[in-house]
Amino acid sequence: MADPAASLERVLVVIPTYNEAENVGPITARIRAAVPTAHILIADDNSPDGTGQIADDLAAADDQLHVLHRTGKEGLGAAYIASFRWGLDAGYDVLIEHDADGSHQPEFLPAILERLKTADVVKGSRYVPGGATEGWPLHRELLSRGGNLWTRMWLGIPVKDATGGLAAWRADTLRGIDLAAVEAAGYGFQVDLIWRAVRNHYRVAEVPITFVERELGDSKMSGTIVIEAMLLTTRWGISYRLGQLNRLFGKKPQTDPEQLRGPNQ
Repeated sequence: MADPAASLERVLVVIPTYNEAENVGPITARIRAAVPTAHILIADDNSPDGTGQIADDLAAADDQLHVLHRTGKEGLGAAYIASFRWGLDAGYDVLIEHDADGSHQPEFLPAILERLKTADVVKGSRYVPGGATEGWPLHRELLSRGGNLWTRMWLGIPVKDATGGLAAWRADTLRGIDLAAVEAAGYGFQVDLIWRAVRNHYRVAEVPITFVERELGDSKMSGTIVIEAMLLTTRWGISYRLGQLNRLFGKKPQTDPEQLRGPNQ
């Protein structure tokens, strides 16, 4: 579905932030070095540690850096959707999801953008050949791999790292997956978005990356976030599998679709 003639020149790297005062300067500098022509949008959720002011200072010195100030902490998905809308309205051709803490390394962005020439969305993947994680304890590695296996089992998607937070999207792909209907606000957002792409028959590619544990600041990951994402995935998966059975046996759905709504259901 990727149009090789479509422009991919105007790139926007989106960085959601909440209490990332120690990281926002170094990560934006690394992105500017890795992809000098790209623009950066820092979407700050009213961080009490002054991240928003630091972002404003960076933007004042760099006309390729922009800041979106949000009123409060509403979740990763909400920050990305607001940022995607900002970027689409501004006419960017490519929008990239990128963490602030350096766990996703900007040095992989050139390879991801190159792969996007023949794909509709590209995920930086820890779990394809050549991908890796560094600095994780065993329990976190098992949790991440188990979450991705759970996702593939329920939703039947071929993506090995559906929960990963580094992805490059063509603007037309984001326009085609109905951002207004995205349900997940937290880390389940990553699964929600990529499943929509798969279900809409967009070409999803994965590029190996090395994910490193953050050195500064506190991780936003928690058990509650993981459980929320798994419950959402299970609910979407039940709806999806029931739909498969109904189509197989020619029956009308017996479940209220509003109770088990998932992407494009």
